[in-house]
Amino acid sequence: MIQGVFVMVSSATIGALSRAVGVKVPTIRYYEQIGLMSHADRTEGNQRRYTVTDRDRLSFIRHARDLGFTIDDIRELLNLSDRPDTPCDAAHSIAARQVEVIQRRILQLQTLQTELARIADSCRGGTSISDCRIVHALADHGQCTHEHALAHETILRRGT
Repeated sequence: MIQGVFVMVSSATIGALSRAVGVKVPTIRYYEQIGLMSHADRTEGNQRRYTVTDRDRLSFIRHARDLGFTIDDIRELLNLSDRPDTPCDAAHSIAARQVEVIQRRILQLQTLQTELARIADSCRGGTSISDCRIVHALADHGQCTHEHALAHETILRRGT
């Protein structure tokens, strides 16, 4: 293992795979449990051993997660990638749907940003907390000018 480069003759440990791809060991085990990754072969000493193919699959999963795809979407994309002669219409549909999800999230975050900036601008400091407009606004949702609570709950449900 050299600075994130996956160097191996035939197989690597879970730790080497983790460092190479930047995915924590428990996450790799989780991906095995839910079937995104196949269970690794084991040595006589019961140590997991991973191949370059395993590394490539884990890199695919990590990149897809970085782009915000759900586990179900990743599973479907992996199934599609396992069938290289399949038309890419389904992959395009999944990606287009994810673009829409991200666009909605951006709008929700912009609403939250606007409201928080308004609240922050209402207070310039110099008073006690009992007179702080920020604390008062947070304690009384009725002081908000935007209906951002729903936007925030939606963002939290999506896991961002």
